[in-house]
Amino acid sequence: MDGWTLHWLEAAGPLGEWRTDLLGEFHAAYKILSARMRPPRVDILIQKQANDTIPETGTGGRGYSDTLLSIAVDPENPNFQASLQSGEFRRGVIHEVHHCLRNAGPGYGWTLGEALVSEGLAGQFVRSLFGNDPELWEKAVTRQQLQDAAVDVEALTATDYDHSTWFFGSGSLPRWFGYSLGYEMVGSWQRQMAEIDAQKWVNVSAAEIIEAAAHDDLLSRFKAHSQ
Repeated sequence: MDGWTLHWLEAAGPLGEWRTDLLGEFHAAYKILSARMRPPRVDILIQKQANDTIPETGTGGRGYSDTLLSIAVDPENPNFQASLQSGEFRRGVIHEVHHCLRNAGPGYGWTLGEALVSEGLAGQFVRSLFGNDPELWEKAVTRQQLQDAAVDVEALTATDYDHSTWFFGSGSLPRWFGYSLGYEMVGSWQRQMAEIDAQKWVNVSAAEIIEAAAHDDLLSRFKAHSQ
Protein backbone atom coordinates (compact mmCIF):
# COMPACT_ATOMS: atom_id res chain seq x y z
CA MET A 1 0.00 0.00 0.00
CA ASP A 2 2.56 2.53 -1.14
CA GLY A 3 1.37 5.95 -0.02
CA TRP A 4 -1.28 4.82 2.46
CA THR A 5 -0.08 5.21 6.04
CA LEU A 6 -2.32 3.63 8.65
CA HIS A 7 -2.43 5.12 12.16
CA TRP A 8 -4.00 2.92 14.82
CA LEU A 9 -5.58 5.15 17.47
CA GLU A 10 -6.31 2.90 20.44
CA ALA A 11 -6.88 5.27 23.33
CA ALA A 12 -10.63 4.64 22.90
CA GLY A 13 -10.16 0.87 22.80
CA PRO A 14 -7.75 -1.80 21.49
CA LEU A 15 -8.06 -3.08 17.93
CA GLY A 16 -5.44 -5.82 18.05
CA GLU A 17 -8.01 -8.59 17.65
CA TRP A 18 -9.24 -7.04 14.40
CA ARG A 19 -6.02 -5.61 12.99
CA THR A 20 -5.29 -8.51 10.62
CA ASP A 21 -8.82 -8.46 9.15
CA LEU A 22 -8.81 -4.69 8.79
CA LEU A 23 -5.38 -4.70 7.16
CA GLY A 24 -6.68 -7.23 4.64
CA GLU A 25 -9.57 -4.94 3.79
CA PHE A 26 -7.31 -1.92 3.33
CA HIS A 27 -5.01 -3.92 1.06
CA ALA A 28 -8.01 -5.10 -0.98
CA ALA A 29 -9.32 -1.55 -1.35
CA TYR A 30 -5.89 -0.29 -2.42
CA LYS A 31 -5.53 -3.03 -5.04
CA ILE A 32 -8.95 -2.36 -6.54
CA LEU A 33 -8.34 1.38 -6.74
CA SER A 34 -4.89 0.83 -8.27
CA ALA A 35 -6.50 -0.89 -11.24
CA ARG A 36 -8.29 2.38 -12.09
CA MET A 37 -5.78 5.04 -11.02
CA ARG A 38 -2.74 5.73 -8.90
CA PRO A 39 -3.97 5.88 -5.28
CA PRO A 40 -3.28 9.20 -3.57
CA ARG A 41 -0.89 9.53 -0.65
CA VAL A 42 -3.04 9.67 2.49
CA ASP A 43 -2.86 9.23 6.24
CA ILE A 44 -5.65 7.02 7.55
CA LEU A 45 -6.74 7.22 11.18
CA ILE A 46 -8.39 4.04 12.48
CA GLN A 47 -10.13 4.00 15.82
CA LYS A 48 -12.79 2.25 17.85
CA GLN A 49 -15.47 4.92 18.07
CA ALA A 50 -19.07 3.73 18.17
CA ASN A 51 -20.53 7.25 18.05
CA ASP A 52 -18.97 7.84 14.63
CA THR A 53 -20.28 4.67 13.03
CA ILE A 54 -23.48 3.80 11.21
CA PRO A 55 -25.52 1.43 13.41
CA GLU A 56 -26.49 -0.69 10.40
CA THR A 57 -22.83 -1.42 9.58
CA GLY A 58 -20.71 -0.74 12.66
CA THR A 59 -18.36 1.34 10.53
CA GLY A 60 -18.04 4.97 9.50
CA GLY A 61 -15.66 7.30 7.72
CA ARG A 62 -14.77 10.90 7.12
CA GLY A 63 -12.51 12.66 4.64
CA TYR A 64 -10.86 15.69 6.20
CA SER A 65 -8.56 16.96 3.46
CA ASP A 66 -6.69 15.84 0.37
CA THR A 67 -4.30 13.78 2.52
CA LEU A 68 -6.25 12.76 5.63
CA LEU A 69 -9.22 10.50 6.29
CA SER A 70 -10.50 8.56 9.26
CA ILE A 71 -12.26 5.23 9.65
CA ALA A 72 -14.27 4.45 12.78
CA VAL A 73 -15.25 0.93 13.78
CA ASP A 74 -17.42 -0.62 16.45
CA PRO A 75 -16.48 -4.29 16.82
CA GLU A 76 -19.20 -4.73 19.46
CA ASN A 77 -21.85 -3.88 16.88
CA PRO A 78 -23.43 -7.15 15.65
CA ASN A 79 -23.31 -5.82 12.08
CA PHE A 80 -19.59 -5.13 12.09
CA GLN A 81 -18.41 -8.60 11.08
CA ALA A 82 -20.89 -8.67 8.20
CA SER A 83 -19.49 -5.36 6.95
CA LEU A 84 -16.07 -6.95 6.64
CA GLN A 85 -17.38 -10.09 4.98
CA SER A 86 -19.66 -8.28 2.51
CA GLY A 87 -17.07 -5.81 1.26
CA GLU A 88 -18.90 -2.84 2.74
CA PHE A 89 -15.83 -1.86 4.75
CA ARG A 90 -13.47 -1.70 1.76
CA ARG A 91 -16.08 0.18 -0.25
CA GLY A 92 -16.35 2.67 2.59
CA VAL A 93 -12.59 3.18 2.50
CA ILE A 94 -12.71 3.99 -1.23
CA HIS A 95 -15.65 6.36 -0.63
CA GLU A 96 -13.51 8.39 1.76
CA VAL A 97 -10.44 8.20 -0.48
CA HIS A 98 -12.55 9.68 -3.27
CA HIS A 99 -13.34 12.61 -0.97
CA CYS A 100 -9.60 13.09 -0.54
CA LEU A 101 -9.07 13.01 -4.29
CA ARG A 102 -11.80 15.57 -4.84
CA ASN A 103 -10.45 17.73 -2.02
CA ALA A 104 -7.20 17.91 -3.98
CA GLY A 105 -9.16 19.29 -6.96
CA PRO A 106 -12.38 21.29 -6.82
CA GLY A 107 -12.94 20.47 -3.14
CA TYR A 108 -15.91 19.02 -1.29
CA GLY A 109 -17.72 22.33 -1.75
CA TRP A 110 -19.49 24.95 0.32
CA THR A 111 -22.98 24.83 -1.17
CA LEU A 112 -25.68 22.20 -0.79
CA GLY A 113 -25.38 21.31 -4.47
CA GLU A 114 -21.64 20.79 -4.22
CA ALA A 115 -22.07 18.57 -1.16
CA LEU A 116 -24.72 16.47 -2.93
CA VAL A 117 -22.45 16.06 -5.92
CA SER A 118 -19.39 15.16 -3.83
CA GLU A 119 -21.28 12.46 -1.95
CA GLY A 120 -22.95 11.17 -5.10
CA LEU A 121 -19.65 11.01 -6.96
CA ALA A 122 -17.99 9.06 -4.16
CA GLY A 123 -20.86 6.58 -4.09
CA GLN A 124 -21.08 6.08 -7.84
CA PHE A 125 -17.30 5.88 -8.15
CA VAL A 126 -17.35 3.02 -5.65
CA ARG A 127 -20.06 1.31 -7.66
CA SER A 128 -18.01 1.70 -10.86
CA LEU A 129 -15.15 -0.15 -9.17
CA PHE A 130 -17.04 -2.86 -7.31
CA GLY A 131 -20.25 -3.28 -9.30
CA ASN A 132 -22.16 -3.27 -6.00
CA ASP A 133 -25.77 -2.39 -5.37
CA PRO A 134 -26.35 1.06 -3.86
CA GLU A 135 -25.50 1.25 -0.18
CA LEU A 136 -28.32 1.63 2.36
CA TRP A 137 -27.95 5.41 2.46
CA GLU A 138 -27.86 5.65 -1.33
CA LYS A 139 -31.24 3.98 -1.74
CA ALA A 140 -32.97 5.20 1.42
CA VAL A 141 -35.22 7.43 -0.71
CA THR A 142 -36.43 6.06 -4.03
CA ARG A 143 -35.89 7.84 -7.32
CA GLN A 144 -39.65 8.33 -7.65
CA GLN A 145 -39.80 9.95 -4.22
CA LEU A 146 -36.92 12.23 -5.18
CA GLN A 147 -38.69 13.21 -8.39
CA ASP A 148 -41.89 13.88 -6.45
CA ALA A 149 -39.96 16.09 -4.03
CA ALA A 150 -38.39 17.91 -7.00
CA VAL A 151 -35.86 19.99 -5.07
CA ASP A 152 -35.57 23.44 -6.63
CA VAL A 153 -32.17 23.97 -8.21
CA GLU A 154 -32.05 27.39 -6.56
CA ALA A 155 -31.89 25.68 -3.17
CA LEU A 156 -28.63 24.02 -4.19
CA THR A 157 -26.80 27.35 -4.17
CA ALA A 158 -27.28 27.76 -0.40
CA THR A 159 -24.15 27.89 1.74
CA ASP A 160 -26.09 28.07 5.02
CA TYR A 161 -27.90 24.77 4.52
CA ASP A 162 -28.20 22.34 7.45
CA HIS A 163 -26.00 19.39 6.53
CA SER A 164 -27.48 17.17 9.25
CA THR A 165 -31.01 17.78 7.99
CA TRP A 166 -30.18 16.98 4.39
CA PHE A 167 -27.93 14.01 4.97
CA PHE A 168 -28.73 12.54 8.39
CA GLY A 169 -32.44 13.21 8.83
CA SER A 170 -32.18 15.45 11.88
CA GLY A 171 -34.93 17.74 10.56
CA SER A 172 -37.96 17.43 8.30
CA LEU A 173 -36.30 15.36 5.55
CA PRO A 174 -36.03 11.57 5.64
CA ARG A 175 -32.79 10.11 6.92
CA TRP A 176 -30.13 9.95 4.18
CA PHE A 177 -32.20 12.05 1.75
CA GLY A 178 -29.09 13.91 0.58
CA TYR A 179 -27.05 10.77 0.00
CA SER A 180 -29.85 9.26 -2.08
CA LEU A 181 -30.39 12.46 -4.07
CA GLY A 182 -26.69 12.97 -4.73
CA TYR A 183 -26.29 9.36 -5.83
CA GLU A 184 -29.19 9.66 -8.28
CA MET A 185 -27.95 13.03 -9.56
CA VAL A 186 -24.59 11.53 -10.45
CA GLY A 187 -26.39 8.52 -11.93
CA SER A 188 -28.25 10.88 -14.27
CA TRP A 189 -24.95 12.42 -15.33
CA GLN A 190 -23.40 8.98 -15.91
CA ARG A 191 -26.20 7.95 -18.25
CA GLN A 192 -25.62 11.05 -20.36
CA MET A 193 -21.86 10.45 -20.66
CA ALA A 194 -20.33 8.23 -23.31
CA GLU A 195 -17.20 7.63 -21.25
CA ILE A 196 -15.89 8.75 -17.86
CA ASP A 197 -12.16 8.62 -17.24
CA ALA A 198 -10.44 8.72 -13.84
CA GLN A 199 -9.81 12.47 -14.05
CA LYS A 200 -13.47 13.18 -14.78
CA TRP A 201 -14.61 10.99 -11.89
CA VAL A 202 -12.70 13.26 -9.53
CA ASN A 203 -12.78 16.74 -11.04
CA VAL A 204 -16.11 17.09 -12.85
CA SER A 205 -17.81 20.33 -11.84
CA ALA A 206 -20.84 20.28 -9.61
CA ALA A 207 -22.62 22.53 -12.14
CA GLU A 208 -22.27 19.90 -14.88
CA ILE A 209 -23.86 17.20 -12.74
CA ILE A 210 -26.60 19.50 -11.44
CA GLU A 211 -27.57 20.39 -15.00
CA ALA A 212 -27.63 16.75 -16.06
CA ALA A 213 -29.79 15.82 -13.07
CA ALA A 214 -32.16 18.71 -13.68
CA HIS A 215 -32.75 17.64 -17.26
CA ASP A 216 -33.44 14.15 -15.95
CA ASP A 217 -36.37 15.43 -13.85
CA LEU A 218 -34.62 15.24 -10.47
CA LEU A 219 -34.66 19.02 -9.92
CA SER A 220 -37.60 21.33 -10.49
CA ARG A 221 -36.29 24.53 -12.00
CA PHE A 222 -34.83 23.05 -15.17
CA LYS A 223 -38.01 21.11 -15.89
CA ALA A 224 -39.84 24.26 -16.91
CA HIS A 225 -36.84 25.53 -18.92
CA SER A 226 -36.56 22.34 -20.90
CA GLN A 227 -40.20 22.19 -21.98
